[in-house]
Amino acid sequence: MTTREFGDIELRRVREHVWEIPQEGEMNAPARVLASEALLEQIGQDKTLEQLRNATHLPGIANHAICMPDGHQGYGFPVGGVGATDTTDGCISPGAVGYDINCGVRMMTTNLTYEDLQGKESELVDALFDAIPSGLGGGGVVTGDRETIDDILARGMQWALDAGYATEDDLAHCEDEGFRDDARPEFVSQKAKDRGRNQIGSLGSGNHFLEVQRVTDVYRDDVAESFGLETDQIVVLIHCGSRGLGHQTCTDYLRRIEKEHADLLAELPDKELAAAPAGSKLAEEYYGAMCAAINFAWVNRQLIMHRTREVFADVFDRDWRDMEMRHLYDVAHNIAKKEVHTVDGEERELYVHRKGATRAFPAGRPELPPAYAEVGQPVIIPGSMGAGSYVLRGGESSLDLTFGSTAHGAGRLMSRTQAKREYWGETVQDELREQQKIFVKAQSGATVAEEAPGVYKDVDEVVRVSDELGIGDKVVRTFPVCNIKG
Repeated sequence: MTTREFGDIELRRVREHVWEIPQEGEMNAPARVLASEALLEQIGQDKTLEQLRNATHLPGIANHAICMPDGHQGYGFPVGGVGATDTTDGCISPGAVGYDINCGVRMMTTNLTYEDLQGKESELVDALFDAIPSGLGGGGVVTGDRETIDDILARGMQWALDAGYATEDDLAHCEDEGFRDDARPEFVSQKAKDRGRNQIGSLGSGNHFLEVQRVTDVYRDDVAESFGLETDQIVVLIHCGSRGLGHQTCTDYLRRIEKEHADLLAELPDKELAAAPAGSKLAEEYYGAMCAAINFAWVNRQLIMHRTREVFADVFDRDWRDMEMRHLYDVAHNIAKKEVHTVDGEERELYVHRKGATRAFPAGRPELPPAYAEVGQPVIIPGSMGAGSYVLRGGESSLDLTFGSTAHGAGRLMSRTQAKREYWGETVQDELREQQKIFVKAQSGATVAEEAPGVYKDVDEVVRVSDELGIGDKVVRTFPVCNIKG
């Protein structure tokens, strides 16, 4: 048996790309890392494996705690982590969801080709940067009063439809049709609502971005056709979340858990895994608040997409409908959802925590929109702004291996602090433009340095592992043309 050791953690190779930390001591389950040898070496460089092992101490965790190929150290629970806990005798953990609740991605397709865009890159990136709010603090497409915020939290993208910012087709191509009916706005604090009030329709900062891309490679022609994708086509990828509202919601419930469930907290190896027992008042309130923040994030991305359509209409002097700017899919990657999965031959309802992991359901799952019921769920995997991104579809092995999940991106290799020491933002921008014809605009050079291509793992390798394991099948690869970030 092949083994690898990282500090006091030993991993045993179960099969190609599957490594296991055996259950021992007070672990409630084994842990598994899905990675190639090269990715495992990178994952083992920080506290990812320790955090993954710690996650197995969560009450009611089922099968395994799982780390995706893009895994890296996070807050308590590793980014790229999946943990499913029983909704009856388990728990729900805000730390296993993350601060940016429903940070996620959506893609919009067009009938434009790369040739249509060439010569307009500078104009387009400037127009997008001017029209779409980004960066720290406030500023959004709309500013909501108290009633508007509560309506968005309760109704999600249905609010955007009624307000004229979305179409029926947009909702039909979103996870859960852009609406969590478990949302409870009354469980979101006023402070959180105030933080989100003037951030509705904004990218924020950090690794959030809007990127215009071209399709460079098609791997599965039939699936690509079902998704409306073809070689040389222009698409738009949006990556952001619930802004200050989601961050404050996570903070609020972490503090409450510390006070109200100190007994459970004391049993966990890391207080950053703070969890509320399933069935407790606090667990139900957090779930309702989290679902409300999920709705907010979907509206946030919808308003950015709406504004993007307007910018394209101005730059290309055509109605966005004539350019067939259609919503392909929107999927969350910081979330915990009640889902039914088979565990030890029995169907059980679980809180499936996906933190920096993407749901990847194969064809046949009832949660899929009708458009993708027979082909499988679209999965969007962004790379760095100097590398390709991918569209996958939910793989047939995902339900058995990962509770229907795969990676969410390339995964960081170095901290933001280290990135700013090693890269100069303006130099990165110049090199991307001169060497790869990628036009980048950001609020500051520091932001570009933090997100330099060398900061991330090899997205091609991450996707290769996902594809070979059958948890997310490669459909197309895209490449950046224009990128804006906060």
